Amino acid sequence: MIDEEQRPVRLTLKQNILQTVKYFAFASSAGAIQLGSFTLMTELGWFSSLDSAYWPRHLISLVLSVLWNFTFNRRFTFKSIANVPVAMLKVFGYYCVFTPISLYFGSVLTAGQPDGNWVHYAVEIGTMLLNGITEFLFYRFVVYRKTINTNTSGQREEAKKRELEQNGAK
Repeated sequence: MIDEEQRPVRLTLKQNILQTVKYFAFASSAGAIQLGSFTLMTELGWFSSLDSAYWPRHLISLVLSVLWNFTFNRRFTFKSIANVPVAMLKVFGYYCVFTPISLYFGSVLTAGQPDGNWVHYAVEIGTMLLNGITEFLFYRFVVYRKTINTNTSGQREEAKKRELEQNGAK
């Protein structure tokens, strides 16, 4: 069990770079899921009868990508054993702010454009980039701040780092 008063792990420059690269690799795969599902719904004409057809496609594709991204980044990027419901609740809080903003601006920017128009795709990709950056910062400094490298793999990494530090000090 993790002590909530535990101090955050101090990552080396190499660990920070690797963590960032891993995050964006998984985020890219989540982006493929989001853009793929968005495209599928667009090309199949789903929700085209709604006045603002952008928002339901964006929302469904966003939820699919968030579930994927959360699962893989928790285990492999942040190597955390944080309480899953608590971590998910924090992420839910982030999306309670991000989603209405992205839905509003996405709908405004795509208003009057036909469903398959490039503007819909440009807005979706821009939103995904903004989401990826802000979500990484939120995960890193809010959700997993105190629990980075607490799973088995992370503990091995920290032990190896301590061993190198001790051998270097001798």
